[in-house]
Amino acid sequence: MSFDVIIIGSGLAGMAAALELAPHRRVALVSKGALLAGASAHAQGGIAAPLGPGDSVADHLRDTLDAGAGLCDANAARAIIDQACAAIAWLQAQGVAFSMDGAGLHLTREGGHGQRRIAHAADATGRAIMAALGAQVRRQAAITVLERHCAVELLLPATPGARCQGVRLLDLDRRLQRDVAANHVVIASGGAGQVYATTTAPPGATGDGIALAARAGARTANLAFTQFHPTGLHHPRGGGFLISEAVRGEGGRLCLPDGSRFMPAHDPRAELAPRDIVARAIHAEMRRHALDCVYLDISHRPRDFLLAHFPAIHAHCLALGLDITTTPIPVAPTAHYTCGGIATDTRGRSSVAGLYAVGEAACTGLHGANRLASNSLLECVVTGRAAARDILAGSVAKRAEVPAQADAIPACASPAHDASATAFAAPLRQSLRAMMSREVGIVRSDASLQRAANHIAGLRRMLADRGHADSNVETLELNNLVLVADLMMRDARARRESRGAHFNQDWPDRSAEPPGMAVPQRAGASGR
Repeated sequence: MSFDVIIIGSGLAGMAAALELAPHRRVALVSKGALLAGASAHAQGGIAAPLGPGDSVADHLRDTLDAGAGLCDANAARAIIDQACAAIAWLQAQGVAFSMDGAGLHLTREGGHGQRRIAHAADATGRAIMAALGAQVRRQAAITVLERHCAVELLLPATPGARCQGVRLLDLDRRLQRDVAANHVVIASGGAGQVYATTTAPPGATGDGIALAARAGARTANLAFTQFHPTGLHHPRGGGFLISEAVRGEGGRLCLPDGSRFMPAHDPRAELAPRDIVARAIHAEMRRHALDCVYLDISHRPRDFLLAHFPAIHAHCLALGLDITTTPIPVAPTAHYTCGGIATDTRGRSSVAGLYAVGEAACTGLHGANRLASNSLLECVVTGRAAARDILAGSVAKRAEVPAQADAIPACASPAHDASATAFAAPLRQSLRAMMSREVGIVRSDASLQRAANHIAGLRRMLADRGHADSNVETLELNNLVLVADLMMRDARARRESRGAHFNQDWPDRSAEPPGMAVPQRAGASGR
């Protein structure tokens, strides 16, 4: 097979790029699971844009830079926010039905925002967006959707400065590998939430795209900054469910079991402080009082208001025996968003020729040390479309040819799923995730990062002893998780300060001169 462009990942960023390319190029849209199974469909809050009266690009930019704690690229952030209103209009043109009020779009407010500027579809914005875009993708003859295909490695000649020529894919159903050529490859595979024991990220969020790019020599950036969402639902059957930031934006109060509020003592913005501040405050209160969780109470708002604004949250909690209209919601911080990733510009261009990255897999400089709520969907739309336009401006229509020696790889020696691979990978994956939550979590130290380094080194030795294992998804994902964990740990150890989502109790102060954004990938770091 060959295409003009291969897009790895079928979330919002990947679909935005595919739809922009479809009138002009043949596109393969690769999804490790079902087309709509990624993280984008789970987004609750919405997409930020300066649409309200009295709001402006300058105000939105100021809030973004403040949340990013001095590590945003101000030029990149401005370039993306400049396109925010156009991004909303484009989504509406694709058929996305946002919540409306008498004045037009209903705008809500979230932590870190000085204005109401979050366009949303009740509390299931991601689902509404992905349903509309998924239908559009299915209608495009130029887009070939490859569901249940996993990217194994990027195809690059073994020469300095080589151009990416395609991707090796593992077909999880046929248990086959094949090389697929393309003039351009776009990584839109999402983040690496599964590197932590508790996360809102779906099971497939194993950092695949970041690991692929790092092995190919692409620069990565800011991987020390994993954003922990302050209010993950704390319940044995919660399933990584998120209680939207908009609940606090609409008056939700964080309380201890006795009903007393604690956020005003931590920050003058109280519940509307940026996520890193709220997450650390909850973490501190849980440790101080030996609690498993705290409580988010919005039961003081009218029942009809809650049912209109948070129907999905209400239904999910009610199925677990929690009625948010009468009862506080048990919550605790949970790994949510990978602020760093593959270093790119605002057109998605990485340091490897022919390789682009967009969405959560990328690091444009918009988020800095801590993502401002609802800027992620905005970045997906803007950079996905921008990458497509850059490809169209600089590419030719002729498709790449598959090298003769790699026309097709026959059936794998071992299947995509097998009992021995699961028996080997599952306990190691579990130990890695538990260790990362313990040692590289909300609060870190030099000693905890050293323990993380030792643990990761041991895992890498075990993987190296097992040998090359690209023929099943369990070991492939484990290799990717270990490599991304290594990059996260190394970036964290390099920072002699605390900033945004990275807090080291041995270096609690913010440095006047933080390390630069880009952290080069260490030569030879294969993760295998």
